[in-house]
This record gives sequence, structure tokens and C-alpha cells, in this order.
Amino acid sequence: MDREKQAEKARDANDFSKGSIARNILNLALPMTLAQLINVMYSIVDRIYIGHIPGASTYPLTGIGLCLPIITIITAFANLFGMGGAPLCSIARGSHEEDRAQKVMGNSFYMLLISGALLMALCLIFKKPLLFLFGASEATYPYADQYITVYLCGTLFVMTSLGMNNFINSQGFGKMGMLTVLFGAVLNIILDPLFIFGFGMGVRGAAIATVISQGASAVWVLKFLTGKKALLKLTGKSMRPEARLVREITILGTSGFVMSVTNGTVQIVCNAVLARHGGDLYVGIMTVINSVREIITMPVTGLTSGAQPVIGYNYGAGCYDRVKSAIKFMSIGCAVFSLAVWAVLFFEPRFFLHLFTKESELIREGIPAMRIYFCGIFMMALQFAGQSTYVALNRPKQAVFFSLFRKVIIVVPLTLFLPMIGNLGTDGVFLAEPISNVIGGTASFVTMLVTVWPSLRKSKKMLEIE
Repeated sequence: MDREKQAEKARDANDFSKGSIARNILNLALPMTLAQLINVMYSIVDRIYIGHIPGASTYPLTGIGLCLPIITIITAFANLFGMGGAPLCSIARGSHEEDRAQKVMGNSFYMLLISGALLMALCLIFKKPLLFLFGASEATYPYADQYITVYLCGTLFVMTSLGMNNFINSQGFGKMGMLTVLFGAVLNIILDPLFIFGFGMGVRGAAIATVISQGASAVWVLKFLTGKKALLKLTGKSMRPEARLVREITILGTSGFVMSVTNGTVQIVCNAVLARHGGDLYVGIMTVINSVREIITMPVTGLTSGAQPVIGYNYGAGCYDRVKSAIKFMSIGCAVFSLAVWAVLFFEPRFFLHLFTKESELIREGIPAMRIYFCGIFMMALQFAGQSTYVALNRPKQAVFFSLFRKVIIVVPLTLFLPMIGNLGTDGVFLAEPISNVIGGTASFVTMLVTVWPSLRKSKKMLEIE
């Protein structure tokens, strides 16, 4: 009886159809933001330490930057099945379909393992041509090769810790989701200097530390999801693949997948164009810019990630006024934070550059590059808010379209052609990002207001008919 009462109490505490919308979102968003920020620190800490190796030039840092597209692709597959399954899990919980929610989680884990194994094998086989395609030179390839070879060996750890942590959060255990990532990140911060400097392993040591830390996070996630505290438990039975569920998970997760893959595509194109117009120095600058972007967008992605379970749960429960309130709170919060970040980056770019390098030339050339690249970041808040609403309400087509629209249709062509217009050169590469933020963010958010907002006035029955 005690166990049943505890389970009932946990369900009541994680019933998002009750209480303050803002409180429900922030109770998830704050620990999830910290968790995502800490998760980013896995790779960010590697770059910080490597950028400060005594006597080293920018080559090791640039080499790590060349690995980012591969890491992004691995993250994309984690998003495909993790972020694809978690909203379905939230909607099922809101509709009190516990059995379906558990099967969604199990099928997501099955697909994470299968896709992770295939990714590891393919990337190890084709790593050399891929790295040169991404802009590697003879000077930077050895560093990139050392890092990515070790990192790929831990692909299953990455897939499990990133993908399945979404299901801890979707059950309302935001603090536990944060602790999952915190455990691995703190371990990585401790191990990095030990392997890089203590054992003199340099870039390879950074990768070893990261793999060990991701492995620790993966064990933590599985221990919780198979333990007593979880509302939905990961079992062998729930992992039996069901074609219908896998299809639903994949369709909904395609948005996050496309967003990550297109981010990787943009990284590849940017590195290749910068290598042609500016050389290894500018690939190093883009590595720093990508690192800074990962850090400063975490609070926004944390807020949207915290809002998604609340939006999905209330949508499943038919509480449409609460859905609208959650969307408003999420959108305003994203906009305010993004404006504040834009101001800080414009006035203090040197601080962020110093985090990653002491090279005077990289800092000198990186300051104007950062100011150009981030000048439209406040408009990205609209992209995040619109995109997250589509995902939370199980509207994958719109979510996928706007992922492709901003990155593939706008950023990639601009990155290729702007450098050739008016002798813009490398400035043209950095200018492509703010232009895409303005156009893509506006299109995503306005379309959400026009298509989603009116539908939330209708009855649940009408929505189901549509």
C-alpha cells in the first residue's frame, strides 16, 4: 500500500493540468536548462582545455571543430528517437494511457541502440574522407582523427544518455534529469586535465575522458528508468519493436533530427567555405563561435524543452487554455533572454574568445566575426518557440518544414554565395546566420500563430476529427 500511495503522490505531483503554468514549466525548465548546459560542457570543456595546451597553435582546436558535424549527426539520431518519443509519452500520460506511454519509451530505446551501432560502424569506416570533406587540412587532420576515433567508440553511451534522458524529464523528474547529466559532466571536468595534461595524451585524452563520462551518464539513466522511482519503467517487454509506434516516434522526432542534421550540414558548409576563403584560422574561429552558440542557446532550449511536456500533457487532457498560456510564457521568456544575450555578446565578445584561446590573431579576427554572426540571435527565439509548439502538439510536418526552411533553404545558399558578393569573403559566411534568423524565425512563429492558435479554441473532439 505504501508503494501505491507513493506512486499516486508522484503522479499527482507531475499532473501538469493542475497548478500554475509558469511554475510547472519552470520546475522542469530550470533543471533541464542546467542539465543541457552541463551536457554541452562535455565537448565545450574539451575545447577549452585543448585551446590552452601549452605551446600548441590553433591546430588542435581547429581539429576538434572539424569533428563537430559528426558529433552533431550522432546527436541528431539521439533526438530522432529520444525527442520523438518523449512528447508522445507526455501526451499518452495526459490521456492516462500508461501502457502506451511505456511502450513508446521501450521502442525509442530499441531504436537508439540499433541506430547507434550502425552510426559507429559507418563513421569509423569513412572518417578520413568525411573529415577532409568537412574542411580538414594536412595540419589539422591528425588532431581530428585522434579525437573522433575514440569518441565514436562511445556512440552507444551518447545515444543512451542523451536520448533516454528525455523520458526522465517527460515523466516530470526534471531534477533527476539534471543530475543524470551533472554526474557525467563533473566526471568529465575532473578527467579532462588528468588525461590531457597529467598523462600527456592531448586531444586523444580529451576524447577518452568524454567517453568514460558519457558511459557513466548512460548507466545512471538506465538505473533510474528500470528502478522503483520511475512512473514508467523500461522493460524487455516494452522494447519489443512495434512498427506503428516506431513510425509515430520517427515522424515526430524527424523535426529534432532534421534540425540537428541541418546544423551539421551548415557546420560542414561553413568550415569548407571558411577554409577556402580564410584558411585554418577561420575554421578555428567558427569552432569558438559554435561553442559559444551552444552555451548561450541552452537556456532557450531548456525553457522550450521544459514547456513541451506541459504543452503536450495539457493538449492530451483537453486543457487548451493552459496550452495557450504555456505557449505565451515560453515565447516571451525566449524573446527576453535572447535580447539580453545579444547585448552581452555585442559588447563583450573578447571575454568568450578568451575562454577558448590565447592566440592573439584568432582573438583579433574573431571579435568582428562574432558580432556579425550573433547580431540577429534574438530572432532565433521565435524559431525555437514555434518549432517547440509544433513538436509538443504532434504536428511533425510543420516542425520539419521550418527546420529545413531556415537551415537548408536559407543558410546554406547564403553561406556559399555571400562570400563572392562585394568581396565579403569570410564576413559573408558569418552574415548568413543573422539573415536566416530573421527570415526563418519570423516565418515559423507567425505560421504557428495563424495555424495552431485558432485550433486551440475548438473542442477536443473537433481536433481529433481533423
